[in-house]
Amino acid sequence: MNLEMLSKFRYPFPTLKNPFSEALQEVTNNEWIDKEYRWLYYNDESTRLKYKKTKTAHIASQWFPTASYERLQSVCRFMLWTLYNDDMYEEVTPEEIRLVHTQTIAILNGTVTAEKSGLPLGQLLSSLREELLKYLSPTSLQRFVVALSRYFSGLEQEIAYKTRRTFPGIEECLAIREDSLCLRPFLELTDIETEQPLPDEIHDHPVIQRIISLAIRMMVCFNEVQSVIKDEATGGIYYNVVKAIQHNRNLSLEEACLEDLRIHNEYLREFIHLQSFLPDFGRWHDLVVNRIHYISMTLSGWKAVSFNLPRYNSKEGFPSLETIKQKNSKVGS
Repeated sequence: MNLEMLSKFRYPFPTLKNPFSEALQEVTNNEWIDKEYRWLYYNDESTRLKYKKTKTAHIASQWFPTASYERLQSVCRFMLWTLYNDDMYEEVTPEEIRLVHTQTIAILNGTVTAEKSGLPLGQLLSSLREELLKYLSPTSLQRFVVALSRYFSGLEQEIAYKTRRTFPGIEECLAIREDSLCLRPFLELTDIETEQPLPDEIHDHPVIQRIISLAIRMMVCFNEVQSVIKDEATGGIYYNVVKAIQHNRNLSLEEACLEDLRIHNEYLREFIHLQSFLPDFGRWHDLVVNRIHYISMTLSGWKAVSFNLPRYNSKEGFPSLETIKQKNSKVGS
């Protein structure tokens, strides 16, 4: 049912891919997963293989199709961090994720060293900060950090619902997932690719922020259908939008997926309308048009690259629950 349903999600946007994808996948596999960060899963070749099969550099390459090798490398490092971080804190408490949140932001802001943070991923974050400082203005870096903070706030809300074993309302679930999906930080990294940051009054314009929100929510809708089987198996149902729809409206799983698709298509129509009838942004207008073009390609790119990845279409693409719990036992220690 999943692949058939996923085929109904369609985007009228181009799909491009960075030519450095395979070269940086080799770096990810051989230099990072098997060397620099091997200690995270040192005697667990099976888990390391699962991360390799997720092809994080290929995902980044769909979202940043025109970035240089060096600039794309920093995005690839962050992409690997998102997987490690999501899995490592799958089973923690809201209080524990709050600590991780605080220390992660402190490292990226340069106020805490990796060593003093106590985070297993502290050195990865420190390396990421060094790379981003080369390519982002202080304003752009801060926008990225703020977006990442929203991601952690979303994670905390997810964990709270999972702990209580209760479902949020549908709109609340969409709002939580808009933050916890961790797409917004990547959209804030677009300056790495365009090398033309927007001033605050343009970046913060309500139309641009709505377009960003719509893009994230469309990916949420696609992701929830894609991962519903995995979420049913791992207890993640309480923050899956499809399961929230099913629970709140007493629908079958197929009916809930169709309602999720309907919501997605409403978002898509609004996105296309706003993209087609933008306000006049003066001398920034062409840059805004280009920025929204890049945003649209994250949707078509995600569908193209994730369709056959085991992490997103099966229960076998994630670390085992036992592995996750072993990592969780070290949080805050």
